[in-house]
Amino acid sequence: MKGSHHPLLLLLFLPFVSRSLASVAADGSVYETFLDCMSNRTSSDQVSSLIFYPNNSSYTPTLQAYIRNQRFNTSTTPKPLIIVTPLNETHVQSTVVCSRNQGMNLRIRSGGHDFEGLSYVSYTRFVLLDLSNLRSIDVDIEEETAMVQVGATIGELYYRIWEKSKVHAFPAGVCTTVGVGGHISGGGYGVLLRKYGLTVDNVVDAMIVDVEGRVLDRKSMGEDLFWAIRGGGGASFGVILSYKIRLVRIPKTVTVFRVSKTLEENVTDIVNRWQYVADKIDNDLFIRLNLKADNVKKTILAGFTALFLGDSNRLVSVMNNRFPELGIQKQDCKEMSWVESELFWSSNDNATVKVLLERRLFSANFAKRKSDYLQIPIPRNEIESLWQKMMELSVVGLTFNPYGGRMSEIPDWETPFPHRVGNIFKIEYVVNWAEGGSKTEAYYVNQSRLLYDFMTPFVSKSPRGAYLNYRDLDIGTSSVGNNSYADGKVYGEKYFKGNFERLVKVKTMVDGSNFFTNEQSIPPLKATWKNNF
Repeated sequence: MKGSHHPLLLLLFLPFVSRSLASVAADGSVYETFLDCMSNRTSSDQVSSLIFYPNNSSYTPTLQAYIRNQRFNTSTTPKPLIIVTPLNETHVQSTVVCSRNQGMNLRIRSGGHDFEGLSYVSYTRFVLLDLSNLRSIDVDIEEETAMVQVGATIGELYYRIWEKSKVHAFPAGVCTTVGVGGHISGGGYGVLLRKYGLTVDNVVDAMIVDVEGRVLDRKSMGEDLFWAIRGGGGASFGVILSYKIRLVRIPKTVTVFRVSKTLEENVTDIVNRWQYVADKIDNDLFIRLNLKADNVKKTILAGFTALFLGDSNRLVSVMNNRFPELGIQKQDCKEMSWVESELFWSSNDNATVKVLLERRLFSANFAKRKSDYLQIPIPRNEIESLWQKMMELSVVGLTFNPYGGRMSEIPDWETPFPHRVGNIFKIEYVVNWAEGGSKTEAYYVNQSRLLYDFMTPFVSKSPRGAYLNYRDLDIGTSSVGNNSYADGKVYGEKYFKGNFERLVKVKTMVDGSNFFTNEQSIPPLKATWKNNF
């Protein structure tokens, strides 16, 4: 990736460049062969209107529609030879078979929010399977479940639940334009995690297209594969079409607050105390901490944002009892419905609920993310050292998400996501910037690495944990189409700890040829499939 330290990927990219996507004749030939294959496998008259290649006028708008990180929307970013935008499962089945027949890598995109662009960028010949048209949602309040296709956004899912019930919700994220497919398959979490666990902890069935092009549900895929696609990353095992999710109960009225503290307001002591409280407080309460440097005022800004499953009176009582240092009073609190709280978290407080249906609500910028897990509170004197480092680096923010509650009750082997009991916070390193250019990108990405290095003494060890949905190629990569077990173990154990070995066994069982592969996919024990460079 441009501005990152991945010479292997750059070497892979060279033959791709030499081949040149500008070769219209070659691209046309690939397109015609692919179109013939698709047409022979489906009776739909629409197939040709769902497939795009570089000379098609709809190709670039289709490609760019769900690129959420401008780092991967440049003239030098590798582009797919073909984009497929399926309308049904048959189109997906055919895409898998036809891509495999032509020896092309397949990238699968639902919402496009992955931070390293792996769902729509490959350094070899590839097909982009864009699932944004597969977004039906069927909510069954009597059964307290919903069937949701992977191209739906989190916002759309929330809206459809709210339409049917004011006392049901789903434990997913607060960025409403994230696609359901990637969010769930990578673990998924939101502000209900202390009460109800992760997104994957509330999945009861799924539909997937496997490497042979078969459509399988939980029963036909078996419990091993069903286990793997609930946190192990769906793109390593097949193309997930939909998930059946279990809805959770919430009160009609919830309460939120957002307050900020600075160095002049005793922020060091408040943050220090928060470390000892946030994962042990009432399970109905989630308090996120955002940290950033304010170089103009030469201070640190600590933002505490909370969701409480109850009214403001009880929230103030809980805070006064367990965390009086923050000084929360009733006037700091806002009572609202759960669906309105989702607008609050996404900073759309003044919008109507219908804004949840806007799939392109947020404009894409340039971004880099990294992640860590904190198992022991940072000593108070080291918090002051952290302030100094953040002001020195200035552009990197930190987001702390508290665990505890339900997260400490679920065994770490229950799903591939292992970071549960023993972890008090997940840390997200946040770097965003507005202008392109390799030097600019190198500067911002390096800033995130410097803060990540600084945090080494304080975070989890052996391995140093990471969160799959904050994809980070700095922690290891494999060669696409030939990713080895040894390479995969480097990043695999950081994302999955002891669950990595079971994921490898599942991968070997369901896709031993390693057709479904990317730079950080689960490797089989021995790959036999090779794509054509």
